[in-house]
Amino acid sequence: MYFVCFVVTQTMSLFLATLLPGLFVALLGATLLWNNSLVGSTAKALPRSNRGAWLFFGAGAVWFLWRCSQLNESDLIFFKTPGPVMIAFGVLAVLAFIYTPDFLAVRGLCVLMLLAAEPLLYAAYMEYSHPQRLLMVTAVYLGLGLALYLAAAPYRLRDFFEWLFQQPARVRLVGAILLSYGLATAAAAFTY
Repeated sequence: MYFVCFVVTQTMSLFLATLLPGLFVALLGATLLWNNSLVGSTAKALPRSNRGAWLFFGAGAVWFLWRCSQLNESDLIFFKTPGPVMIAFGVLAVLAFIYTPDFLAVRGLCVLMLLAAEPLLYAAYMEYSHPQRLLMVTAVYLGLGLALYLAAAPYRLRDFFEWLFQQPARVRLVGAILLSYGLATAAAAFTY
């Protein structure tokens, strides 16, 4: 738990900012490469999962509220403290659980991707002497684009999983690509 709090609250080193996404992508790829029935059923159930909504959207809302609490007076236009902004977004998060529960897990994953991108890209900012950082930066920008698209059309993740798991060869191919890219990114972290 301390490690997660440290990563979220402190400025991340380029080593850690490259290693963590690399390991995450490699783990995702290994899971897809393994491709047993539990992987397919979990992936297909995720977009409308109530537990997934509580986990991912809840974590995204808490992280966003924490980020709002860190705003200083120059970031705020109408208020002197971040309290009213935090209350407003907290109410919106609760209302999202009540009135828009469909695909809330997908939107939660999108929020987490958008929030996680900032420390990762900040760690790689102006590090021109390390071109291997582009492995991580490319993956982050692809994730950002995908997060923006899926936040607007979350049902597309359900459609993608339906298409992906129709044929085991597709799942294994995507898993092999993700595993290779993740391992290459994680290995690049040790070259700094």
